[in-house]
Amino acid sequence: MTDAELSKLKSACHTLLGGHKALTPAETFALMAHWCEQHHVEFDTYGDGAVVQEFEQKIASLLGMEASLFCMTGTMTQATALRLASQERRNPLVGLHASSHILIHERSNFQTLQHFQSITLGQPHRPWTLKDLTSQAEPLAALQIELPMREIGGQLPEWDELEAIKAHCHTHQIHLHMDGARLWEAAAYYGKSLQEIALGFDSVYVSFYKGMAGLGGAMLLGKPAFLAKAQVWIHRLGGNIFRRTPYLASVAMQFDQRLAAMPAYFVRTQQLYDILRNYPQFRTNPAEPQANMLHLHLPVSPEKAIAIRNAIAQEHGIWLFNNAVATALPNSSMFELYVGDQLLHLDDDKLRKALDLFAAALSH
Repeated sequence: MTDAELSKLKSACHTLLGGHKALTPAETFALMAHWCEQHHVEFDTYGDGAVVQEFEQKIASLLGMEASLFCMTGTMTQATALRLASQERRNPLVGLHASSHILIHERSNFQTLQHFQSITLGQPHRPWTLKDLTSQAEPLAALQIELPMREIGGQLPEWDELEAIKAHCHTHQIHLHMDGARLWEAAAYYGKSLQEIALGFDSVYVSFYKGMAGLGGAMLLGKPAFLAKAQVWIHRLGGNIFRRTPYLASVAMQFDQRLAAMPAYFVRTQQLYDILRNYPQFRTNPAEPQANMLHLHLPVSPEKAIAIRNAIAQEHGIWLFNNAVATALPNSSMFELYVGDQLLHLDDDKLRKALDLFAAALSH
């Protein structure tokens, strides 16, 4: 099927398992217009405007950081933060996990643009431990840690381990940077506030288009002097767009609601795990929920998994997942499932029907 045909097939389904309900551009823009009218929003100019500064302050206060800077993309934001950390310490070496978004999804931008040099630490299928860092012989300028770690199913380091890593970085003057693209999803598992989680990090990046369902945008948080330097580099990299207001409005209008729903998404994920235990065809990663996302491993190739997805969508109007990828073992695959509004509001009988159809197809 072509991408257009797949999009049409998905749109025709009455039941979707993952993520949030997708709104049309017209629906999204109508909600934005209403919110802007309610709050008397005026356009910013190159980021200078009440709508931008007020939201920046809101996120900084929420995370207990001194200041924040609205940026257009996480790719630009994180490379900039780690570049500055390296420059400040006159050391190009940054520690990255093997599953880091920077290594997998950013087309080697940090190398091509000569931002910094990287070294891969720890084991690729589990979060870092303090031992992974203490065994690193060469001094690091910075360390990036993702909370939660998307590429390994939303895993999180245990709280005591995370606190030990924070202390180690502070003692050894290593700039600790958080890839918090999905930070909002981490608090429920830890049972901690966002301020407690962010405490000890020198800089934090958060995203507004994933769990928060905005049109785009990110925030870099840290000390004012650090962000002033980052703003210069964001400009150099082409991120100083004329109007940020549309992106701000798309997330600000629903931010409080989305954040308040995160505990419910996590509870629903726990319920999903209980249901999945009745289906031996599926293996979850992680074994127990650590965020409102997971990887579901299947005993078939990606091609067969996608063929099954399409057949069930065509015959039953149920969309199981967006994409399946190969895993380490032959004839096996997995897909990512994000537990959002769709699963939160789907009753268990309909969920079991979808899983029954999927499990039966996998067994043939």
